[in-house]
Amino acid sequence: MSLGKVAGVPVHVSPSWFVIAAVITVWFAPLVRRELPDLEAATYLVTFAFAVLLYGSVLLHEVSHALTARGFGLPVRGITLHFLGGYTEIERESPTPGRDLAVSAAGPTVSLAVGGLAMLVSIPVEQGVAEFLLFELAAANLIVGVFNLLPALPLDGGHMLRAAVWRITGDENRGTVVAARAGQVLAGLVLLAPFVLSGGRPTIIGVVWSALVAMVLWNGASQALAVGRVRSRLPRLDLQRITRRAAPVAPDVPLAEALRQASAAGVRALVVVDSAGRPTGLVSEASVTATPEDRRPWVPVGQVSRSLDAGLVLPLNLTGEELLHRIRSAPASEYLVVDQDGKIYGVLATSDVDAALATA
Repeated sequence: MSLGKVAGVPVHVSPSWFVIAAVITVWFAPLVRRELPDLEAATYLVTFAFAVLLYGSVLLHEVSHALTARGFGLPVRGITLHFLGGYTEIERESPTPGRDLAVSAAGPTVSLAVGGLAMLVSIPVEQGVAEFLLFELAAANLIVGVFNLLPALPLDGGHMLRAAVWRITGDENRGTVVAARAGQVLAGLVLLAPFVLSGGRPTIIGVVWSALVAMVLWNGASQALAVGRVRSRLPRLDLQRITRRAAPVAPDVPLAEALRQASAAGVRALVVVDSAGRPTGLVSEASVTATPEDRRPWVPVGQVSRSLDAGLVLPLNLTGEELLHRIRSAPASEYLVVDQDGKIYGVLATSDVDAALATA
């Protein structure tokens, strides 16, 4: 669900937030009754108000990430709030460890600041409900801030550890591996925490909650490791090696004849050209495969090709992350690759990029 924009950044809330809001509303009710026994039915209004204030703080946490990233020129797609907090979707990684550290530290800094401010404001407040909400909000933000500073991915502290290792070693991937492994260790510790803290007699709620947090930590750390492995292969992503050489063909040539010409030339792709030899389209491998062999002599190449939009033309000198960014910007199954003179070099198939990243 869209909540609109904050400072130009789209904000969404996952349906799971309503589940956790209901859990907080019910779970905190006994505490509110104990602290504020005169509320009666209004108890649930207070606990729901706490849930809203808590996630308002989470939103401030994520907005700080987003604004810091934008300040460094990193595009931000949006912010999503979910049952265990939220995340900010930044289109690409920070180019330097210093910027990565600053973006990561912004969230916990804001959480600790909100917690400290709420604590100070609560001191002179004597009205029961307001004092209770301010104190609980302060405690929650301080806990969130400190927890997020733990040096383990996917927490903000993990990103900070990653940036520090990257800075010291000069190896971004090593920083990712160290912080992600720390995240997996933390996931195990969180899973054990309710048993240790209760002397071996944890509550069901404690076990379920710790299992959810541990699962999120483990999945986030494991995903970071997978992304790190792919990123380590990006510098070896060579267009000259993975681009399929192509044969030019007129759009009215029968598909069977075009395939024969490609086979004779020893190439694996076809580029549709106009009468002046300028590329106008790419023959789709999927469409060719879907065309029965007995129909290929009667089907012109133009019927199994895609028009050549600007986003489908890639220069041969593209490498690594820049290449992937261009592909993500204009998703397709095939792209035309041209040399430094703008002449046809070949066709890049997305499947070949996937294979290169898996085996490089």
